[in-house]
Amino acid sequence: MPWVGSWVRSWVRSWVGATAVGPGGAPGSLPELSLPELSSPPPGPGRSHRVRLVLLAQLVLTALLAVTLPGPVGHAAGGAGSVAGERAGGGGGTGSRGGAGGGPGIRPGAGRAWPVGGPGGLVARFEAPPTPWAAGHRGVDLLAAPGTDVRAAAPGVVSFSGLVAGRPVVTVTHSSSGAPPLRTTYLPVTGSVPVGTTVTAGQVIGQLAPATGHCAGRDCLHWGLLRGERYLDPLALFGGGRSRLLPLGRDR
Repeated sequence: MPWVGSWVRSWVRSWVGATAVGPGGAPGSLPELSLPELSSPPPGPGRSHRVRLVLLAQLVLTALLAVTLPGPVGHAAGGAGSVAGERAGGGGGTGSRGGAGGGPGIRPGAGRAWPVGGPGGLVARFEAPPTPWAAGHRGVDLLAAPGTDVRAAAPGVVSFSGLVAGRPVVTVTHSSSGAPPLRTTYLPVTGSVPVGTTVTAGQVIGQLAPATGHCAGRDCLHWGLLRGERYLDPLALFGGGRSRLLPLGRDR
């Protein structure tokens, strides 16, 4: 601040007087403080008094400037901006992980097909058991007559086709659906394509076998959805069901 320097200089001149001589020899200017050479004779009393006054004035001026002048504003603003940027970046890093979680992990309704019929044939929904090993309905049931073509609900690869506990089952594994990948199961279905076949949504994978007693004497398809050993609601593939995680167990 200019007024601080002017005030200090006026105060120093009132103490030092007009005889103070600076490095350029101009009367009334602040002299530059310098230490005498070791070989020089000690300064006289008058000069020592003036040197002490000049040193005191410079110390006062330095203290006043340190108190009144602002700090490095540009650096402080930059620091605050950096912190805000880091926080914003941290928030952006918390995005969705897609299929890595317990849910379906693939967009509902994109490349999907009802295995048989449509939603009108739904006779039993997915039901979570009250305890892990209690009775529950680990899938959905769709009415259909024996011999009806059963289609893949989503694109994937046929990973199993055979008997499980005496019932014919077809399993399709859906890649790019998270880790572990999703699997859809269809029973009782007699497979019509070999294991390892890549299928698209709606492609026929087998035919419905005669009733096994699962639907109380009616013919139906039991359709399941799993991730690893956890059962999910197959209707979540269409966005119409909630994903419920259940331990692997015997289907009701």
